[in-house]
Amino acid sequence: MSSSAGTSPRGPIGRLPEWARPLESERRGSGSLRLAEVTIVILFGVLLAIATVNDLVHQTHVNHRLVADLRTWRTLTAHDYRNLAVERDVKRYTTRDVVCGNISPGAPGERTQICLAFSGPTVDGKRAVSGGYYLPPKVTDARRNRYACFGEAAAARLCGLASPPPGAPPAPALRTGVP
Repeated sequence: MSSSAGTSPRGPIGRLPEWARPLESERRGSGSLRLAEVTIVILFGVLLAIATVNDLVHQTHVNHRLVADLRTWRTLTAHDYRNLAVERDVKRYTTRDVVCGNISPGAPGERTQICLAFSGPTVDGKRAVSGGYYLPPKVTDARRNRYACFGEAAAARLCGLASPPPGAPPAPALRTGVP
């Protein structure tokens, strides 16, 4: 049996309201329907393309910045450690990053750590150190556990401990700026 023109199509399209179903042919006098549909699809595609390119460019800049942070940390500390903790400022979307790593060989966080804060642009593959602090072994990076703040970290009072905890090495002086 053939279906008549008045019946609704079967399948998922048949569940759509009449106005949302695809047309077999355009109604008389409304030749601009296809033009409107094509224009909307093209505009949507352009919007998605712009958003994708913008996201890729942003992520590329972030990746270059983080590579420069790691390289600078390794240069200043003279350690070639691979297990470093990197924290980005995702709350305020700034270019301030903090990289923490052990000051002596060992598992991550098992030894005293030095955390360096980086800000500003990447220059010759490295970034400027704006400050930093030390963390005792086996603790989280929280204000109450930090000691020996220097630079911006000292100015912002990011350290909770006035002096190194028992058994922690004293904080050696580091040269700040672009190495």
